[in-house]
Amino acid sequence: MMLHELKPAEGASKAAKRKGRGHGSGNGKTAGYGHKGQKARSGVKKAGFEGGQMPLQRRLPKRGFNNIFATVYTTVKISDLEQFEAGSVVDTQALLDKKIIKKANDGVKVLGNGELSKALTVQLAAFTASAKEKIEKAGGKAEVI
Repeated sequence: MMLHELKPAEGASKAAKRKGRGHGSGNGKTAGYGHKGQKARSGVKKAGFEGGQMPLQRRLPKRGFNNIFATVYTTVKISDLEQFEAGSVVDTQALLDKKIIKKANDGVKVLGNGELSKALTVQLAAFTASAKEKIEKAGGKAEVI
């Protein structure tokens, strides 16, 4: 098969609707916009415009606050670390390679959910107190990087 022989799968592509091409096309004359009125004119579609009434997004009160400077951690449970062999070093790259996490965001934080039976050296951004305690109880090290 050559490049010039490629074509889309059956039903994957659809012909564009040709507006205003005569009444025989079924979409001629007013091209589906009806007669006169604001919506028949060009360049009128104002998002949120309610005919002069106070728009909904202005009637509702502003609530909350989005802290754009907040540190966003990807969280990992202690029980997820059981997948590693005893004595191995667990860091962000190792978690990504094992597909335990999809992305690291601003760092990875270990939560104390579950149990750990192996001695691991865990080098990540943050730990909860219970997670640090469980890692050290299993004979491992929790290092903040």
